[in-house]
Amino acid sequence: MGRDVPIVVFSRDDRRKYREKVHRCLDVFAELLRESKFEVDRSLAGLEIELNIVDGAGEACMRNAEVLAAIARPDWATELGQFNVEINIEPQELGDGGARRLEDDVRARLNHAEERARSQGARLMLVGILPTLRERDIGEGTLSANPRYKLLNEQIFAARGEDLHLRIEGVELLDTRADSITPEAACTSVQLHLQVSPPAFAAHWNAAQAIAGPQVAVAANSPYLFGKELHRETRIALFEQATDTRPDELKAQGVRPRVWFGERWITSVFDLFEENVRYYPALLPICDDEDPRAELEQGRVPQLHELTLHNGTVYRWNRPVYAVVDGRPHLRVENRVLPAGPSVLDIAANAAFYYGLMSVLPHAERPVWSQMSFAAAEENLYNAARHGLEARLYWPGLGEVPADELILRRLLPMAYEGLNLRGVDHDVSARLLGVIEGRCLTGRTGATWQVEKVRTIGGDRHEALRAMTLEYLDRMHANEPVHTWAV
Repeated sequence: MGRDVPIVVFSRDDRRKYREKVHRCLDVFAELLRESKFEVDRSLAGLEIELNIVDGAGEACMRNAEVLAAIARPDWATELGQFNVEINIEPQELGDGGARRLEDDVRARLNHAEERARSQGARLMLVGILPTLRERDIGEGTLSANPRYKLLNEQIFAARGEDLHLRIEGVELLDTRADSITPEAACTSVQLHLQVSPPAFAAHWNAAQAIAGPQVAVAANSPYLFGKELHRETRIALFEQATDTRPDELKAQGVRPRVWFGERWITSVFDLFEENVRYYPALLPICDDEDPRAELEQGRVPQLHELTLHNGTVYRWNRPVYAVVDGRPHLRVENRVLPAGPSVLDIAANAAFYYGLMSVLPHAERPVWSQMSFAAAEENLYNAARHGLEARLYWPGLGEVPADELILRRLLPMAYEGLNLRGVDHDVSARLLGVIEGRCLTGRTGATWQVEKVRTIGGDRHEALRAMTLEYLDRMHANEPVHTWAV
């Protein structure tokens, strides 16, 4: 949900009108699909990266407004917490040097932003969850100033009717409560976008769901929350709980959560939008003046404001996106499972692994999702989040195997093949996918490095986390891949 929204009080009539408008948008969306009005010529890749802001001691720094003013670039924006910012990278082709340009572009933008952040006494950090974050840093007072966050907070708690209960059992146990959605701001991710045609969407979404577990296993970078060592990718459990609109009674009734893996393989992109409309009440029932049917009848492409706003408040780990650019609609798969960091090179490697696989798996003669249950793909995600590369994951033809073995034996060769099909130079593929291979061979991800470093430092936990964070920052900005970081 990236749009700005006004501060309003919603009436029962607002909700009724919004529901009617969302259903009208859904009908128009179905008509657009039938008439094949979508851009289908280019398969573009883009990404969003969320970052944390820290001070000179490695602690959370609540200065995103000042940092953004200093950066003064339109591709940087606020995120949920005052200690977060986000950068958006325009979609582009990966072939013909595009993969290398993408990495260089992110690195250049981060260098500029880091320099400007330092002028405000701050630094930027790429990590899944800021290791030094404390419970006192999380509260309604640390929400970003943008009114949409305050409104979203109010609506989620109005739906829940009680405080959030955060309980994550990992190496240690976290059991606490929160009176705002700000714990969600602790989750900083990389979101990979892939533009696809409507006929190919279902195959691409199914493939993205099937590889979510391996993605998380090899990229895990969120082992700590509020000083507790929890899962290798704690961000998965935290995000699910921090945006949950359901009290216990609704959970017991089987009401679906708003952060959702899903429940079945799909046959059309329409399935996902229809599920969102059917299962989820509106959080932000704001109606736009556009009449989508009138727009379509007059030969224009409707923005479908209500449908896209509603879709933005259902947080699927692989989310469908409808957008209109230069008067033409297109569809994207938004992959949301990855944490930020540890370095730009690591992010580029994670992206190459994903885009490579997504260039092969959707086109297989016997697709992977026809050989494994949806429940197995979901279980893979949660096993990978808990255990990282030590997780055992299911894959057709292999059975249940260690994550590193699955990636080395089966997925990396496919990723190389996919990047070659996209026209990525072999030297670039080898450099990026070599990072994935290096993590599997050493067993070192961002999460394992953080844990090993903190244990090596010893002593007071928070002081060890702070010292680790400062060393992490230096290595991150040197753009060293994490599997080479010494403990």
